[in-house]
Amino acid sequence: MTTTLLPRRRALLPRRLVLTTLFAACVLGGRLLLAGDWPQWRGPRGDSTSDEKNLPLQWSESSGVAWKTPLPEWGTSTPAISGNALFVTTHEEERGGKLLLIKLDRRTGKIEWTREAGSGEANRESLPATDGTKHKSQKFHRLQNLASPSPVTDGERVIAHFGNGDLAAFDFAGKQLWKRNLQSDHGMYTIWWGHANSPVLFGDLVISVCMQDSLVELGDPLSPSYLVAHDSRTGDEVWKTMRMTNAKAEECDSYITPVLHHAGVQHELIVIGGDQLNAYDPATGKQIWFLPGLAKSRIITGPTISGGNVYATLGMRGSLLSVPIGRPSGRTTIGGERPATDIRWRLDKSTPDSCSPVLSGNLLFIVADNGVAQCVDSATGNVHWTERLPGDYKASPLSADGRIYFLNTTGVCTVISAASAFKKLSENKLDDDTTASPAVSDGHIVIRGRKSLYSIGRVAGQ
Repeated sequence: MTTTLLPRRRALLPRRLVLTTLFAACVLGGRLLLAGDWPQWRGPRGDSTSDEKNLPLQWSESSGVAWKTPLPEWGTSTPAISGNALFVTTHEEERGGKLLLIKLDRRTGKIEWTREAGSGEANRESLPATDGTKHKSQKFHRLQNLASPSPVTDGERVIAHFGNGDLAAFDFAGKQLWKRNLQSDHGMYTIWWGHANSPVLFGDLVISVCMQDSLVELGDPLSPSYLVAHDSRTGDEVWKTMRMTNAKAEECDSYITPVLHHAGVQHELIVIGGDQLNAYDPATGKQIWFLPGLAKSRIITGPTISGGNVYATLGMRGSLLSVPIGRPSGRTTIGGERPATDIRWRLDKSTPDSCSPVLSGNLLFIVADNGVAQCVDSATGNVHWTERLPGDYKASPLSADGRIYFLNTTGVCTVISAASAFKKLSENKLDDDTTASPAVSDGHIVIRGRKSLYSIGRVAGQ
């Protein structure tokens, strides 16, 4: 692992660290979050949990919908919400490949402005497999396009990332502040099924990850996997860390969004992919520890952090792991390798390939892509119950107000009690395809469909 840190930014790091230490529980990017904010994919903590109460339990196309706004073409990114500003990205594939950032009024669903952040094509053609070039360039899965990465906001600006490498920042009035392209800066994407990693914020840094096929078997210069941080105000590169593992071919690929963990003065950026789990210092990009030797497969399911542990599912329906964060018992030096014995427990049956785990108290809830849901004791890995839910699943479940919301791919959301005994509370249906993970803001659940954006909750005036 190699890290490049630009010297001119070193003086800014202590101030940022002080801010994020003081407000780690309630800030993003060093700025205070409001109770109704959902500033990034999977929410303010990156774990699909909300502290809000009295969220809606029942809805349909004809009732319980505060507003419904049609969107131009489609995407699978989750909305980012700050105050009354709601941002979502979309890809107009049929109109020159326009990559759009849209701002809506969170209260009414009215579109306030639309900005073109770039353009590109989501290649879906099969490339020849006989001459070794099949995965020299990415081929997008039918369920995603260039608007798969979710935007992120710090309350002053919003940063949008797209699957062609475009990374652009806008203020809330719609003015573009800066733009750069990660493929132009760091090389062509070679991830097999389309780049989909969302950026995260740490202080004034916007951090992006790229984990992809190294193409080592072709004998060409290796295609890089890396983490890179930019100044969220200027777009200047601050640090870059190479992340080249021993993985080969598709097992190099990871579609996850990194997760930040705050514990006192220690900050860790957790990343999984390329057959290993890593922690980095988000301020500098330096590796803190890594756990190698994980099952050889690509990763879609994002890690979840709670109670000093990271819960991560290996790809291709592999094991769900529980690993304590940090360097247990001082056995691991900074930047060093952790032993396999640091894995507290494994769950191998009916695990998700796409949907991230979510917690409520000491209970961990998962749903496999085929609808098999489980409730697991987070301390032991013991399964409390297993139930079959209707349909197929790609969205990560939501934990809020003592409930778990499971949203399938055809607009059906099953709500259960967050308890060690299975209790179904409701089943709700919208007339849209739903792949994106839901968001929560000011008593409403925001659901992004293929055709429309919905706000589920109290109707204005009631």
